[in-house]
Amino acid sequence: MKKILFLFLVTILAACNSAKKVTETNTIETERIEVQKVAPKSVNKIAREITAKKDANGYLIGIANKESFQDEAFKGWFDNSYEEYTTDKKTMDKLKTAIEGYTIKGFMGSWCGDSKRETPRFYKLLDETSFNQNDFELITVDRSKKTPDNLQEGLNIIRVPTFIFYKDGEEVGRYVEYPRETLEKDILKIVMGQPYKHSYDRSQ
Repeated sequence: MKKILFLFLVTILAACNSAKKVTETNTIETERIEVQKVAPKSVNKIAREITAKKDANGYLIGIANKESFQDEAFKGWFDNSYEEYTTDKKTMDKLKTAIEGYTIKGFMGSWCGDSKRETPRFYKLLDETSFNQNDFELITVDRSKKTPDNLQEGLNIIRVPTFIFYKDGEEVGRYVEYPRETLEKDILKIVMGQPYKHSYDRSQ
């Protein structure tokens, strides 16, 4: 009788330990699932609908992106300027991390020689730094530096191209028309918070 009672107790204890292991395993799996649920998600900060179209003069007007310049009217100068520009690799290595966390708003004119030169180069810089282009908004303007819906209003756009850099919603600097040194060196100064004046800044 004692042997039977002993075997019964051993069986119950073994079953409890097995159930405990199953419970622990389920708890671990639940915790793993919870961690996956709270993984961070990317946020598009200023991405907007692409609206750029050619006006009566053949100028591109509105919100554009890189693909907007594959129209036959713009493709020749855009692709040539993009391919011909060689970036400074040493500066670009620094820029890859320094430019993270910024948003950029650009203004250019498809009629403007400086815009035709600098805008493709700017896109090449963004491509080579793997910048999230959802955080870059490019606005193409007419010869009066305006769009029909006044996207330039309040931003003091006097010359194009102008690329404005924002951190946490605040403007930290802008690149205007042509570089003081090179495109990538000028932009590195802006995003590193170093002293920088664009080519038309006459402030003391």
